Amino acid sequence: MSDRLSKIAAPPGANTKKTRAGRGVGSGLGKTAGRGQKGQKARSTGNIGRLHFQGGQTPMQRRLPKRGFRNPFPAAVAEVNVGILETFDAGSTIDEAMLRARGFIKGVADKVKILGEGELTKKLTVRAHSFSKGAQAKIEKAGGSVVVLAPPAPAAEVAAS
Repeated sequence: MSDRLSKIAAPPGANTKKTRAGRGVGSGLGKTAGRGQKGQKARSTGNIGRLHFQGGQTPMQRRLPKRGFRNPFPAAVAEVNVGILETFDAGSTIDEAMLRARGFIKGVADKVKILGEGELTKKLTVRAHSFSKGAQAKIEKAGGSVVVLAPPAPAAEVAAS
């Protein structure tokens, strides 16, 4: 086995030498280095590829009026529908850890919100940060109870304490 491994070689044409642009006329990419004559794309500071660049025209995000406020630190909310809770056993207490264990919540989530899509027939105790009115009504109609958790502390407060 080791005898064969030492003799393995790449097939012909698999490994090619790196092209070195701008290293003289004999290199094949000398003088203008494959950029052509003059123009925006020939410059070292060619603005091609810069995000939102529109060829010198005033970009769209500068032409449109600015309105309202966008929170730079929005809370990531994991949304779970009531219909998914039907998969749990009757009488159980459902929280974020159980939802993550079943794969209903993935990734980073600051809060868990239960929404009202689907039907629920089992008596469950659901612990979450918020509930829609429809979800709360369906859980209580099935004989279950709703526990609203306190909102999590912002990251700035956690770091200070």
